[in-house]
Amino acid sequence: MKVSPGKKQKKKMEKRETLAQSEHRYKDPVCGMDVDPESAEFYSDYRGNRYFFCAKACLDEFRKNPLQFLTADLSREVVPGRNKTGEKKERGSASAESKATLRIIGMSCASCVSHVEKALRGVDGVFSVNVNFATEKATVSYDPSRTDTDKLKRAVDGAGYSAEPEAAAETGGFHTISLSIGGMSCASCVAKIETALKEVPGVTNVHVNFATEKATMKLDPAQAGEDDLKKAVEEAGYRFLGLAGEEPLDSERAAREKEFRTLRRKFIFAAVMAVPIFLGSQVEWFSFLRRIPEQLLFGVLFVLSTPVMFWAGKQFFTGAWAAAKHKTTDMNTLIAVGTFSAYAYSTVATFFPGVFTSTGLKADVYYDTAAVIITLILLGRMLEARAKGQTSEAIKKLMGLRAKTARVIRNGKDVDIPVEQVERGDIVVVRPGEKIPVDGTIIEGHSAVDESMLTGESMPVDKSAGDEVIGATINKMGSFKFQATKVGKDTALAQIIKLVEEAQGSKAPIQRLADKVASIFVPVVIGIAVLTFGVWYFFGPEPALTFALLNFVAVLIIACPCALGLATPTAIMVGTGKGAESGVLIKGGESLETAHKIRTIVFDKTGTLTRGELQVTDVFVSDGFDETSLLEFAASVEKNSEHPLGEAIVGKAREKDLELYDPGDFQAIAGHGVEASVNGYQVLLGNLKLMQERKVKLGNLEVEATKLAEAGKTPMFIAVNQKPAGIIAVADTLKKNSVEAVKKLKEMGLEIVMITGDNVRTAEAIGKQVGVDRVLAEVLPEDKAREVKKLQQEGKVVAMVGDGINDSPALAQADVGIAIGTGTDVAMEASDITLIKDDLRKVIAAIQLSRRTMRTIKQNLFWAFIYNTLGIPVAAGVLYPFIGILLSPIIASAAMAMSSVSVVTNSLRLRRIKI
Repeated sequence: MKVSPGKKQKKKMEKRETLAQSEHRYKDPVCGMDVDPESAEFYSDYRGNRYFFCAKACLDEFRKNPLQFLTADLSREVVPGRNKTGEKKERGSASAESKATLRIIGMSCASCVSHVEKALRGVDGVFSVNVNFATEKATVSYDPSRTDTDKLKRAVDGAGYSAEPEAAAETGGFHTISLSIGGMSCASCVAKIETALKEVPGVTNVHVNFATEKATMKLDPAQAGEDDLKKAVEEAGYRFLGLAGEEPLDSERAAREKEFRTLRRKFIFAAVMAVPIFLGSQVEWFSFLRRIPEQLLFGVLFVLSTPVMFWAGKQFFTGAWAAAKHKTTDMNTLIAVGTFSAYAYSTVATFFPGVFTSTGLKADVYYDTAAVIITLILLGRMLEARAKGQTSEAIKKLMGLRAKTARVIRNGKDVDIPVEQVERGDIVVVRPGEKIPVDGTIIEGHSAVDESMLTGESMPVDKSAGDEVIGATINKMGSFKFQATKVGKDTALAQIIKLVEEAQGSKAPIQRLADKVASIFVPVVIGIAVLTFGVWYFFGPEPALTFALLNFVAVLIIACPCALGLATPTAIMVGTGKGAESGVLIKGGESLETAHKIRTIVFDKTGTLTRGELQVTDVFVSDGFDETSLLEFAASVEKNSEHPLGEAIVGKAREKDLELYDPGDFQAIAGHGVEASVNGYQVLLGNLKLMQERKVKLGNLEVEATKLAEAGKTPMFIAVNQKPAGIIAVADTLKKNSVEAVKKLKEMGLEIVMITGDNVRTAEAIGKQVGVDRVLAEVLPEDKAREVKKLQQEGKVVAMVGDGINDSPALAQADVGIAIGTGTDVAMEASDITLIKDDLRKVIAAIQLSRRTMRTIKQNLFWAFIYNTLGIPVAAGVLYPFIGILLSPIIASAAMAMSSVSVVTNSLRLRRIKI
């Protein structure tokens, strides 16, 4: 074990800490007055930033036209966050970067990703674009002063797809609500109400239904409330009948279910029709078919296959046409061209057989090829839709944890209200067995709370007045009241859901190759198919046209860019979701990928490997004294002390229910200890220098003290009436799982480093106890990042594990920053991975999850590339000259359909791993 001492400069450290703790100054963006954010009653969240106001009048003015006040850039909030360079983030200006999430409708394969990204990048003011094929979402960073979601939507629409902005992703505070409206007499009332509601600040996506007499919209509660909506409706001449209840937040799930039902209905229809089409085409199998006039049989097959092509398979043709209009190609193009080629060839042979017979060719039909291909691809799409829906199961579970209602005290009465209407500062009543609706602090009562949904810890946690409670956890026994401190999007659960959603929508660097291949895949495949047709037509055996057509179709149909596009995002979705269920929050695909490369892990000592609080570890007594009397004397002397060493001794005595006496003649001796009289005895408590000055003969106590100091503990001598009574040793003890976690990490082949500001001897002692490979001692907080950088310069991929607040520069410097959270104080901004539960074994879980996820991604990409690399040449007929084998287009379609399903199914296996 190597010990690397640094320079310990106490004055410099104290100065830095003082600066770090200084308050940030905020200004009211309307009047310019200084506002204290801790005590500010009025605030508004706008485009991802929070602004504070001195009075409600300023808040109301701001809501009318936020940009009017933001252009002056009066409010700059310094958020304790970080980027990868360790710089703090600044928010508040109108020109700040905003984010929007769009749900993209109409993407059929991975090549669509590049089309949508290209369209969005072409919008002025867009900084970055990330389109995820698996989630069917686009995340866009942009300058709100130059563009908005309407322009982004138009760009996507112009590329041949549809976009549905998710306002919550842009502003961080939108909710979908419904209003009941009375007084509508005709359809023209719809437009009037929609216009009135759209004029309310913070209201978007208004849809009024005349039949149900309801208006549905997205509302930012920071800009408008129920009173504003009521006023707008009534001023338009109609009756406001109240909120009709919130629309289910998982509208995406409903959309996926609708898509699945549609695909299932079309698949069943196509399958029912494909069976007689296929059997009717096998004349050589069934002799009775030979007795039917050929053209009549062809006509029947035409009638049966036409609805399969143009009703069941309509989505492929409309998708291909939309792509063609924008001079692009996608998966729909391959399917449409392939199936329509077979169908068109067969139609000509059915109604104009002379075209073939006049040139000596036989008029054959391939309706079965077209119909069965459509059927099998619909089956694949249906299974894929079901499987893709399961990849986001973790988000659904998290959303399902939320309480629906809350019992709050309003006007002295208990009132049940929707949880969305709970406001910060409300007093909430929780009874046994109920879910805690929002985050807050208990003010009355006590109970045991099941926090397993957040921490994974099965044992309920005792809670009493002053303790924090977390929304969506379950109250097991007692009743209590608490004051709501975080509601809506600010709750711990909402933040976790947001983080998981962002992670699932992110891309890992490994995906770039797949995206690049997918972007040029379809044009290349079409080129190969055309080349295949030409080679078989001009150089193939008779009937050359038949061989050329079937191989042309097979090449188009077997190619599958979908498998490439789904290989990475589905695994990331399942992996990050599995992590969230286990209390490991991963910030994105890049963090997930980097974590599997980690070779060195740096642990902060205080609060990470150790408990972060001093405890009595050893009590050594001299002859004539016992442990109880020794603790009583020492704790009585320190009874009113605020020194950490004294508090540790008092805590130990109270733990043993010992009687403490009020000290008399108390005197603190700077740098040495304390002196006081206790129940008639004169007691000295302090270090070796104090005992030497008072000429107390310690005997063998000095030897014991040396041993304790070498073990990293702080020994304190006690003398009673000038006689040595014993030693009490105090230390910051290791967490119960630290040694186990370090041992397992070393077994995984990782180098473990401990970093601390302690002196070399103490650090070395703790390092030996926990079993680390290397200790970096006497390192100031501001120098931790420099030490991490030194390790990186040695060619190591470094992870830093800390509390996420004091260690934020080092977390930012590390390749992967891992923050230990405490449930309500998860340091998401300061880390790449956050462990909700204070258990270092979760570091093992995070790395294991990363390794398993990356293994799955590599498996997916390998099979996707191999499938296409081998499948396309076989479909083109390269094996025919050697072993006489040609791939039927029907077999090709089955293989193509199953390739995507197999990739998604392989990713779903991650849900079963134990971490």
